[in-house]
Amino acid sequence: MKKINVITLGCSKNTVDSEHLMAQLEAAGYTLSADDSRLNADVVVINTCGFIGDAKQESIELILEAVAAKEAGLIEQLFVIGCLSERYADELRNEIPEVDKYFGVKDWAAIVESLGGEHKKELETDRWVTTPSHYAYLKIAEGCNWLCGYCAIPLIRGKHTSVPMEQIEQEARKLAAKGVKELMVIAQDSTYYGIDLYGERRLAELLTRLCRIEGIEWIRLHYAYPAAFPEDVIEVMAREPKICKYLDIPFQHISDHMLSAMKRRHTKAEALELIKRLRSRIPNIALRTTLLVGYPGETEQDIKELEEFVREVKFDRLGVFPYSEEEGTYSAEHLTDDVPAEEKQRRADYIMKIQEQIALDNNLEREGRTMRVIVDSRQGDYYIARSEYDSPEVDQEILIPAHLRQLRRGCFYEARITGAENFDLYGEVIAPCGKRSSK
Repeated sequence: MKKINVITLGCSKNTVDSEHLMAQLEAAGYTLSADDSRLNADVVVINTCGFIGDAKQESIELILEAVAAKEAGLIEQLFVIGCLSERYADELRNEIPEVDKYFGVKDWAAIVESLGGEHKKELETDRWVTTPSHYAYLKIAEGCNWLCGYCAIPLIRGKHTSVPMEQIEQEARKLAAKGVKELMVIAQDSTYYGIDLYGERRLAELLTRLCRIEGIEWIRLHYAYPAAFPEDVIEVMAREPKICKYLDIPFQHISDHMLSAMKRRHTKAEALELIKRLRSRIPNIALRTTLLVGYPGETEQDIKELEEFVREVKFDRLGVFPYSEEEGTYSAEHLTDDVPAEEKQRRADYIMKIQEQIALDNNLEREGRTMRVIVDSRQGDYYIARSEYDSPEVDQEILIPAHLRQLRRGCFYEARITGAENFDLYGEVIAPCGKRSSK
């Protein structure tokens, strides 16, 4: 049996793609691994990211490293898939011909067949789980229709395409049977789910169905576009105890000048009204957002408005990214990248400095509270845990001293918060949590 190593770069959507591919390859008779440091398998498959400059560079560097391993006899075959090869296939073939084959983001059957297997439709809801075994990402749609000025995703992934509800539910049940307790529901715009299949947004119904799956304890919603946010999604989030009081909703900016330039489909007033509605209907909801600074034409007044927005809303989680011009996008073709790189970074650092104090204040308010947490891992002297207000890999953690008692990864506990820092909490376990009913 040949050994194959699937290495995944980029976002959680790529992770899901790789896990589906690995299930097909296992059925084809391969022995699998997903170790990004292991370049000595019979076959190496690199699932690339092509979203922004830094991600592209990381992908290219890994491809070149794998080529060197192949030339040294450590790898028999090297395949490159994913966003980078979807977007730059011809250039990559010319520049790095040592790769055996390049595939795009929708060529999964061709990949399996190139490796001597048969792509089996009956396995389309099967997956390896490369994340810690108690949580998994659940991709409910592909692509995007919004065409924001800076974003290359529609160029790479195409238009929004929803996965049929029955297929998603079957996949979630299989994940639960593997021991997954927490689902991160993801899409480029999760709230757009269903329009192409059913003629209307059906995310609320999908979430309700996922809540009925035995074994799933937490359901977390990521990447919700702010425009036309569905009212029934707010209702189901408020009603269903399994749905984490957490929402990842990328606003990107707040001044009407910038929102218009970015081709976002909402105004400042609409964004503020949505935040007010979410917090009034879902008490204690944790809001995560991302912001983009240094977009062409951004002024000091725009940054001042953004600062006021961050100070006023007090997001629980926030990331700030400097604008990166991506060829083929509206901004690259029609606007001038007129903010110097150093100024972009200064603006990002300035907003994040404000967020640091907000995060600390939010965390200090949690001292003394008891929270339901799940244990992800043990690192040194601490167990690493999270509350429903934190998603893995991107949000803060709760550090629990390991010498006090033995805890099990993937299990829920009641923990009292004993200390706070800017982006982490400290706690102690009081008791294990009982299993939550699916009813």
